[in-house]
Amino acid sequence: MSEAKDEAGSEAGGGAEKPGAARLVALICTAQVLAQVGAYAWPALLPEFIPRWGLDYSEAGWITASFYLAYMLSVPILVTLTDRIDPRRVYMFGVGCTVIGHLLFALYAEGYWTATLARSIAGIGWAGTYMTGLKLLADRVEGKLLSRAVTWHAASMGVASALSFVFAGIIANLWDWHATFFVAAGGAAGAWLIAAIFAPKQAPRPAATDSASAWALFDFRPVFANRSAMAYSVGYCIHTWEMGAMRGWAVAFLAYVALQDYGQDYGPGGGETPFLGPTVMATAMALFGVWASVSGNELSIRLGRQRLVRLAMAGSMVFALAIGFLGAFSYPLAAVLLVLYGMVIWLDSSSLTAGAAGSAAPGRRGATLAVHSMLGYGGGFVGPIMVGWILDLAGGPSHMAWGLAFGHIALAMLAARIVFTWLRPDSLAGDRKT
Repeated sequence: MSEAKDEAGSEAGGGAEKPGAARLVALICTAQVLAQVGAYAWPALLPEFIPRWGLDYSEAGWITASFYLAYMLSVPILVTLTDRIDPRRVYMFGVGCTVIGHLLFALYAEGYWTATLARSIAGIGWAGTYMTGLKLLADRVEGKLLSRAVTWHAASMGVASALSFVFAGIIANLWDWHATFFVAAGGAAGAWLIAAIFAPKQAPRPAATDSASAWALFDFRPVFANRSAMAYSVGYCIHTWEMGAMRGWAVAFLAYVALQDYGQDYGPGGGETPFLGPTVMATAMALFGVWASVSGNELSIRLGRQRLVRLAMAGSMVFALAIGFLGAFSYPLAAVLLVLYGMVIWLDSSSLTAGAAGSAAPGRRGATLAVHSMLGYGGGFVGPIMVGWILDLAGGPSHMAWGLAFGHIALAMLAARIVFTWLRPDSLAGDRKT
């Protein structure tokens, strides 16, 4: 028994004794909050930037999507490298990119191209902090605390992302939009310092002795051949498609409805934001979504994982049609639908990720999660672009335009439901059979 413990300690820390595990979990979760508190400052301030820079809605969608595109391209490399490189180093690289992205936006963003560059660098930062932060914990934490650490880590990321909406609105109203990104960069710099000072170093893993073995680390073909894992990953792709669309356009949509209802611009810099203004409701959407995600995985164990995912997909189709076609007529109705829709969107988030991880072949869980994240944020890249493109095709924001823009998500989700059923994913151990 002691030999097994010694071996585990040696693998995780190169023979060094592990530090206080609970303290490490608390520090990394705190770092994640600081790193991600500015994650959605751009979509939160979108109603101000569109007229300020003379953007059309397709361009605004592309700026939002550039964040997800950079994530999608970076995550399979950065996450997979943690099997060979100390996750602490990869994490610090990711947080450093987050700092640089926010500073570039604050100092140099003045239109489409500069904003796209800054948001792309921030997207690389997201790829280098999310899963790599989790990997950093997984290499140092064991047993029951590891299970709790995964939940706390996901919750800290979700809460920070949710608060970034209202954070951006408050800072922009107190000072200006430049200050929002300066403060966000400062928070990420604090996360970098926490990792540099407190995260334990790990001994380098043995490098591959031949080029074939080195490239085998990035051979994702067996992952794509795993039908069960791919079923959950395809579902996650469209799940993130709708999540990216709503995160990217929720504030702009609510600002439009508020202007129609009350005749006043409630966007940052355009009048005092009410207590239940657009950024506050976007934060509520994401916070309730985090709760739904944590609860959803437990619910999937009781109902059956496939049944829970199919129910969530059906609910998404209903709410995607309702929020645009009905919510555009009333701000209170739009706000309520947004929060309810957020809970439906996030309901199967952890269930899909757990399904992909649980379906992974032995020895390929890291590669499976890398592909899962890549496909997911590929959907996150497409969603915001589609909303902006449809708004432009419809001649700009109107009740019908918003209905069509969000309604396209229902068609995408219908296709995902068909593919999910066709691939027939496996249940996980402990799931109720369906």
